[in-house]
Amino acid sequence: MSERGVDVSYETLRQWIDKFGYVYAKRLRAKSERPSNVWHLDEVFTKINGKKVYIWRAVDDEGTVLDVLVQSRKNRRAALGLLRKLLKKQGVRPERIVTDKLTSYGAALHHLGQQHLQDVGGRKNNRAECSHVPIRRRERKAQKFRSIKSAQRLLSAHSQIYNLFNFRRHLISRSSLRKFRHQAQNQWDIVTASVCA
Repeated sequence: MSERGVDVSYETLRQWIDKFGYVYAKRLRAKSERPSNVWHLDEVFTKINGKKVYIWRAVDDEGTVLDVLVQSRKNRRAALGLLRKLLKKQGVRPERIVTDKLTSYGAALHHLGQQHLQDVGGRKNNRAECSHVPIRRRERKAQKFRSIKSAQRLLSAHSQIYNLFNFRRHLISRSSLRKFRHQAQNQWDIVTASVCA
């Protein structure tokens, strides 16, 4: 909006995300490349209206966010929900699933008959642990989440947009970074223009 010289309130942005965020995220997901076949799963807790909830996340070994699931539980059923969603939506079977030592992952993978894919231990899951930073930033900017449903909606849309504009700056030259940013902005313009038209 600032690109067009329009000043808007936080409430307007929230309503905009509610209305268009899912559509944009769906279009970005359809145009995105397939993820790598090494997945990192992790969960982090936050409080919504004074109750502890868990944000389950999956990223590939390149740092691309695969999916986000907000649950009130931290058990086998919640882990199973995340894994089923991932296996259904990603279009690629993982060769390895890196997790922390939470037993819910092992139980869920055993239930799916995929326990041989689990890789646990040490600092192997740092990729997923570090990937929570953008969520914490988004949570602070939103001044806490109001409900599980709104958190799910916001984080699902935000993860796809984050994937589009996230570049590993330390791995590429300045000219390459400019080129990638330009390509990402063009893709964003295409995705958003067709909704507004």
